[in-house]
Amino acid sequence: MVLLDQTALPGQERYIECRSHEDVAEAIRTMKVRGAPAIGAAGAYGLALAALGRPARDPEVLTRHLREAADVLLGTRPTAVNLRWALERMLTVLDRRQSTSVEDLRDRLLDEAHAIAREDVETNRAIGERGAALIAPGERILTYCNTGSLATVDYGTALGIIRAAHERGLRPFVYVSETRPFLQGARLTTWEVLRYGIAGTLIADNAAAHLMSRGLVDRVIVGADRIAANGDVANKIGTYGLAVLARAHEIPFVVAAPLSTVDFRTPDGAAIPIEERRPEEVTHLAGVRVAPEGMPALNPAFDITPHHLVSAIVTDAGIAYPPYSRSLAGLAGSPVSGVGTGEAADRL
Repeated sequence: MVLLDQTALPGQERYIECRSHEDVAEAIRTMKVRGAPAIGAAGAYGLALAALGRPARDPEVLTRHLREAADVLLGTRPTAVNLRWALERMLTVLDRRQSTSVEDLRDRLLDEAHAIAREDVETNRAIGERGAALIAPGERILTYCNTGSLATVDYGTALGIIRAAHERGLRPFVYVSETRPFLQGARLTTWEVLRYGIAGTLIADNAAAHLMSRGLVDRVIVGADRIAANGDVANKIGTYGLAVLARAHEIPFVVAAPLSTVDFRTPDGAAIPIEERRPEEVTHLAGVRVAPEGMPALNPAFDITPHHLVSAIVTDAGIAYPPYSRSLAGLAGSPVSGVGTGEAADRL
């Protein structure tokens, strides 16, 4: 599997080859591939590589190896639920296999990984089309982290909405938050925005409140790594602060994510594990130390935005509005249900 190394952007477009599930796990762990939908698809292909690279003749032996490989892949990023979702979907191929042939099992796993990747593109385009319907001409939209093609198989979620609005001729303007400490906004979202020809500018994370206070932001759109059943949202650290600011300035705060990002087994945000990353990502910038030796640093990768701060959740199955415990469950039970209506929808 060939991956664009996102740690090298924007200075260099460098590709890496993954020949085993261990290679894929390392690429996910080191954020060479990142973004919840993207690591879900990468994990699926990682399991397919584990099957293709194992010289086994007995399906039971191969199955045990694949379950061990799935555990390795799952341990790389604990917060994003798409990785678990994709791996569980791949493992169902083992449970429902109708052939005792190892070759047939390998083919089925690879086919399933291809299906996950193909469906992600369709899902993202559906999110973009549904979300673009909310956007007025010339809206000034603040976004956070990276939620475009780089974070998915293709097209994007939150940035996909902005991209779809741009393709409709609505001429949105995007404020790209730099997203410390890993700078996904500064390095990656800006790279995509320039490629798409969308008007925008890069801002420091701590400039958001100033822009909102001056009436320069019409909407905030972010992605999600996991959404609890009640609508609490786990996303890149700093998202919660933006949601508080948006509520204080009466600005719609919209979350965009595939319905597969909703974890109905997690009742609320308190039950979502928060990944802690290396302190060096905070004490260093592009490999250069910016804090004195001996100073410890905390580096939680995600935070939880309570559902009462979220104006709407745009999914491929429809747009959910409060109360989310009801609307998200409704979308899951009826994927073709229409866009929500009522007072919350009117505010958007």
